[in-house]
Amino acid sequence: MPKYMIERNMPGAGSLSLDDLAVIADRSCRALEEIGPQIQWVESFVTADKVYSVYIARDQRLIREHAYLSGFPTDSICEVKAIIDPSTAREARRSQEHDTAKESGVY
Repeated sequence: MPKYMIERNMPGAGSLSLDDLAVIADRSCRALEEIGPQIQWVESFVTADKVYSVYIARDQRLIREHAYLSGFPTDSICEVKAIIDPSTAREARRSQEHDTAKESGVY
């Protein structure tokens, strides 16, 4: 299933208490239970005025349904096409350094 990054404009999000965040997480989980297994919340990142959430879902319609049921804004939904981190560069470098086809002259 596709993975999505959701941007939510939530002024003051970074000032929410742990209890406030727990209430929000509970609302999200209840909405997910109502929708069913075609959508999964992976994690969210809280910044000063926004929340960025990662979901796995069959389609964007389910993300919007979750937003409606939970009462959260959904300002943008982007499908994740690839995931990179520092290991991406290391793996590419290692692959280039140990390209046996190149070493043997076979392309």
